Amino acid sequence: RRVSEDRVSVSIPSYGQPHSIVERAEVTRGQPIELVGDVTRVDENKVTVNLGVPVTVDADTLRLMTRYVPPKRKTPLVDKAT
Repeated sequence: RRVSEDRVSVSIPSYGQPHSIVERAEVTRGQPIELVGDVTRVDENKVTVNLGVPVTVDADTLRLMTRYVPPKRKTPLVDKAT
């Protein structure tokens, strides 16, 4: 539902609290919306995502969009033997 002119309240499966987001486009009730955030914690079957505030949901309700690739080291961790 529309909370204000530019905010809507969304219902997230497996998250018991209402969450509001900025959405200026016209949306209708029941329309799926993709929320994007950074994963901050992973437990057994629960995942905490930062959507401005931490939101903990079931892992099966999420979809991985980009794969995490750790940065490449340009220098080795240990010094070369002399």
